[in-house]
Amino acid sequence: MQQTTRILIIEDDVVLSDLVAGLLREHGYLVRQCFDGVSGLATARKESFHLVLLDVLLPEMQGFEVLDRLRRRSDVPVMMITAKGAEADRITGFKTGADDYLPKPFNIEELLLRVEVIIKRTQHVPQVTAARQPQVIRFGELGIDMELSRAELAGVELDFTDMEFKLLAQLVENQGQVLSKPYLYHELMGRPYSRDERSLDVHVSKLRRKLTAAGFNGRQIRTVHGQGYCLK
Repeated sequence: MQQTTRILIIEDDVVLSDLVAGLLREHGYLVRQCFDGVSGLATARKESFHLVLLDVLLPEMQGFEVLDRLRRRSDVPVMMITAKGAEADRITGFKTGADDYLPKPFNIEELLLRVEVIIKRTQHVPQVTAARQPQVIRFGELGIDMELSRAELAGVELDFTDMEFKLLAQLVENQGQVLSKPYLYHELMGRPYSRDERSLDVHVSKLRRKLTAAGFNGRQIRTVHGQGYCLK
């Protein structure tokens, strides 16, 4: 089974990530590596994996937040790997949807055994990113149909560019939460965020104007200075 079993490692310690990746490859697993929370979440959503090994302390986005956002779209098994071994952290991980929790430093043989157990218990075929049934996500009278890439307000379909729709979908799906510019650039544009670039701000401005013209209060898309944007 290992020859077709795909594992994603999200770990910012490059040495440790390479060590674990090399070990898993030696045992026949196909391995992808990401070194921060934003790229890790994007990869976990876009590709299919049998297991995700997820560190808690990550740059750009913490592991628990990665897990929380991943669980909204996917049931892929997740093993938390972290230097934090406190009971409170383990409880947080399990409540957020983790399947297992392995504190650092860990025994390599134990890691391999836990990986095998999780895969045998939960997987026969790869979990896909959009494993759950598509549904309309709502924010008041505003509705987002992810499957059809369709937005409507009080039953009236709205006309957006592809980028505007994806931006609105992110805001509605994560309503009430601040989405950082690095996260949005990676998710929407597939490239790193640069402080000198203003393209995201332009898209937000156009989206606000179109929503306001349709009868929605565009100012509900709030700019959180120094952080990003939030629909609230």
